[in-house]
Amino acid sequence: MRERLRGLRPGPGGAKDDRTARRRGRLLAVLSGLTAVLLAFHRAVPNSPGRLGSLIEAFLPWFGIVVLFLLVGALLRRSALALVAVLLPVAAWTYLFGGLLLPAGAAGAGDLVVVQHNVSDENPDPAGTARALVDAEPDLIALQELVPPALGVYEETLAADYPYHVVRGTVGLWSKHPLTEARTLDIKPRDIEEPWSRALRAVVDTPQGEVAAYVVHLPSIRIGAGGLASARRDESAELLGRALARERAGTVVLAGDLNGTVDDRGLAPLTSRLNVAERGFALSFPAALPLARIDQVMAGTATVAEVRTLSATGSDHLPIAARITRH
Repeated sequence: MRERLRGLRPGPGGAKDDRTARRRGRLLAVLSGLTAVLLAFHRAVPNSPGRLGSLIEAFLPWFGIVVLFLLVGALLRRSALALVAVLLPVAAWTYLFGGLLLPAGAAGAGDLVVVQHNVSDENPDPAGTARALVDAEPDLIALQELVPPALGVYEETLAADYPYHVVRGTVGLWSKHPLTEARTLDIKPRDIEEPWSRALRAVVDTPQGEVAAYVVHLPSIRIGAGGLASARRDESAELLGRALARERAGTVVLAGDLNGTVDDRGLAPLTSRLNVAERGFALSFPAALPLARIDQVMAGTATVAEVRTLSATGSDHLPIAARITRH
């Protein structure tokens, strides 16, 4: 009998292994909870120092990979606590981004298709880039980083399919429909002294009514030892937001390289006034390994039903195409 009881006792290290497994399960549960809190309350992360909040929000969708690792870890550990806890970040991520993965509704006859592309001032093939954008058959094409002599190439290549266009500084809009009331928008940050023109507004006379179209290129951001340098971009976004607040057109479309994702609080002056894409991730930058969608199409009193990337061109950005459904 004594021998039988001895055989039922835990082997060497058995109890210790159980305690280690439980500790690891608790650690996974804590990490899951922290990830869920960060996803759900990312706006509570302070933006100082180094604009930490904006930096986190720029890559917020990628927290899905963290959630996936937590789920795999919980399964491998066979920890009930960890498995239950990981449901929290799964739910938070799904709430924020799950809708983008759903299929979009069918296109309507009155939908407006907009292509947005930063063509790059170093693009070696502007003619090929222009032809690639035409292949998407959009109603509007919004371009940034237009520089001579490439500008002439875009004008010549797009002319047959897009007879109406306007260029202000380094941004331009090409349209299948007549354009009126074209003007430059002043969104230049105060500390820039040299000539700087990177925003325009024009009215597009579509068969379904007039649309106020904005084409913009917000200042670049940089990530360095001090964090995210986005002061200029944020200032330009605020100036643009004020212009949108004064807009009286029934439908508004904003297309541009905004150097920020729609989750970034630095773009709140725009995202608080305009609708963003309901379907599609469309990561657009950098073209070689897209990590974020900093090229955006937004709309006012209309729905951006879906957004998708197009094939790579000679630019360091991927072009995106958005379908806009008017109410």
